[in-house]
Amino acid sequence: MVVLLAPLMVPAAQASKASAEAATARTAAAADDLTLDYVVNRAIIGHAADGYYLDFSPFGSIELPRILLVRNPQGNLGLDAASSTKSLLKSGNYGIYPEGKDDLVTPGAELDDLIAEKKHLYGTVAPAGQGEIVVDLSITRHFMFGLLAMGIVAVVFITLANRYKRGIGRSEAPRGVLQNMMEVIIVFLRDEVAKPNIGPKYKQFLPFLLSAFFFILVANILGLIPFSGSATGNIAVTGLLAFSTFIIGQVNATADYWKHLLLGPPDAPWPIRVILIPIEIMGAITRHVALAIRLFANMMGGALIIFSLIGVVFVMNVLFTTGAAAWGAGIISTGFTVFVLLLKLLVAFIQAYVFTILSALFIGMAVEEHDHAHDEGASATASAH
Repeated sequence: MVVLLAPLMVPAAQASKASAEAATARTAAAADDLTLDYVVNRAIIGHAADGYYLDFSPFGSIELPRILLVRNPQGNLGLDAASSTKSLLKSGNYGIYPEGKDDLVTPGAELDDLIAEKKHLYGTVAPAGQGEIVVDLSITRHFMFGLLAMGIVAVVFITLANRYKRGIGRSEAPRGVLQNMMEVIIVFLRDEVAKPNIGPKYKQFLPFLLSAFFFILVANILGLIPFSGSATGNIAVTGLLAFSTFIIGQVNATADYWKHLLLGPPDAPWPIRVILIPIEIMGAITRHVALAIRLFANMMGGALIIFSLIGVVFVMNVLFTTGAAAWGAGIISTGFTVFVLLLKLLVAFIQAYVFTILSALFIGMAVEEHDHAHDEGASATASAH
C-alpha cells in the first residue's frame, strides 16, 4: 500500500519539503551563513548527494554508523567502527578535512567547534596520526533507503504470495486494489517485455526482471518523499543493477553468442573479423555501462532540478535585500516545482520500465538459440537462385 499511497502524498509532501528547506535557510541566515555557496552545496547538491547521516532539517539529523577498514603504520589491517561520525571523531584517533579545505583538523577545540556546528557531517574523515583508510564500509543515506525499498518490495510480494497460496487469484478472482494492480503489471512485464525479448527461456529470467523493475520503481518513488532519498540516484546502485544484468546474460549465453563475440561474424573475412571482434567486446560492455548511467543520470538530474527550483527562493533572498523578490520567486518556483515533481513521478515509472526492457533485450541477445539447419537451407536456396 505504500507504493499506492506515495503518489497521492507527493504534492503535499513537496510543500512540506519546501517548508523544511526554507526553515533551514532562515536558520542559516540568522547565523550569517546564507550564501550562494551554502545554497548550492548544501540546499541543492547536498540533499541530492549521498551522506553518512539522515537529514530531517529543520528538526535535526541522525548520524549513521561508521565502519572503516584501516591500515596502521606497521602495515597491519584493522576494522574501526563507531556509532556515528561524531563518536568516531571523539575517539581521538581521527580528524577531518572540512568541506572545501585541505588542512586536516585533529582532535581539539577547532574539531569540537566543527562538531557543535554540525559541519563535521560534510567533511572527510582521516586518521589523526599515521596510517590510512583502505576502504570506507560505512552505512550511507542511499544504502538505508535502498534497504527500505527492498523491504517494501519484499513485504508486498510475500503478502501476495501468501494470498496465491490460499488460492486467491488462482482458483478465484484476485481481491483488492493491490493484488489486481500488481497482477496487471506482472502480466504486462511477462507478456510484453520478457516473452518478446527473451523468447522461450523467459521464465528463467522473469524473477530477476520483476525484482529489478519493482525495486527501481519503489526506490524512485521514495526519492519524492520529504526527508527521504532515492537509492537509484547513486551510480553504485545503478551500476550493480546493470552489472547483474551483464553477469546473468554472460553466464547463460549460448555457444553461438560466444562464437560471434570472440570470433566475429562467420561470413566476414578474417581481416574484417580482427577489427570487429574488439568492437563487439566493447559493445557488450558499454551497453551495460550506458544502462547504469542512464538510470543514475535521470534520477539524479530530476532531484537536482527540484532542489534548484526551491533554491531560487534562497538565491533571490541572498541577491536582494527586500523580501518581495524572494516572495515573487517563491510563487513562480513553487509552480514549476509541482510540475517537475509530477513529471518526475511519471519518470519514476518510465525509467523502471526502460531498465527492465533493456535488461530483457540484452539477456535475450545472449541466450538466443540459432537454427543452423534453417540458416544453411536458406543459404543453399539463395545460392541456387
